[in-house]
Amino acid sequence: METHNSSQDLGERSIKSRRSGIKKGIYILPSLFTTGSLFCGFYSIIQAINGDFVSAAWAIMFAGVFDAIDGRIAKLTHTQTEFGLEYDSLVDLASFGLAPAILMFTWSLRELPRFGWAAAFLFFACGALRLARFNVQASGVEKRYFQGLPVPAAAYVVASFVIFHAQVAWDIRFSPYFVMPLIITLALLMVSNIRYRGIKHIDLSKPQSFVVLVIIAIVLFVVASAPQETMFIASLCYVLMGFVDELLHLRNRKNFLERRLAQQQREALRPQDRLKVVRFSPDGDKKIIQD
Repeated sequence: METHNSSQDLGERSIKSRRSGIKKGIYILPSLFTTGSLFCGFYSIIQAINGDFVSAAWAIMFAGVFDAIDGRIAKLTHTQTEFGLEYDSLVDLASFGLAPAILMFTWSLRELPRFGWAAAFLFFACGALRLARFNVQASGVEKRYFQGLPVPAAAYVVASFVIFHAQVAWDIRFSPYFVMPLIITLALLMVSNIRYRGIKHIDLSKPQSFVVLVIIAIVLFVVASAPQETMFIASLCYVLMGFVDELLHLRNRKNFLERRLAQQQREALRPQDRLKVVRFSPDGDKKIIQD
């Protein structure tokens, strides 16, 4: 009886310590911005159900702004906690996984009843798998790169395409045949092993060259001149940048392996077995050079 009471007391103390740890581990400021991202995702779902697809797309775009700010604030104020990381991951799944999937289905994919909902679910499921893999590998993967297309980037492609479509006034009847391959491609890229550069990890506190400042000013000018078009083009460029980086990485890795293999082969040869290069001087005398 006493043993049962003692174990019960230990369990109660463990629960209390966990609760107190949660209370001590919650910081209001970064969590407010994370909640703002969650609100934008929820608002996007409501607007997509009501048929206001452009507002739903803009809500996803603003959710990305809140998602970028909360991480920066947590890093600058040293308020990063396990609770904040888990909360941010759940919010990302809602705002950048579920909201874009519902937007694509209600906007276009419902025209393909057999495969439309399956494509939307594939996007949502791959987003969940991508976030789960990121949470498991967060401490072991290089922070400069993401393994697979980030879920917010995939959501930005979807949302910016809706805004771009409304700007150029395309016929929506042709959209499902472009949206379905786009959704499936983005879903597969999220769970792929292609590396993507992390924009959040760019250190703005380090001094930069004057050319970088000029390039940033030009980019801001172009985006401000035609935001509806440039956001979609910029999102696609980020997706394609992963393929370019991957090709360059594979090429550099292949060259490194070839040089390493050649070096090992040279080191494996004994000095007397190495090839000798024979050159003849202009006067006919031969000169032997050992490789």
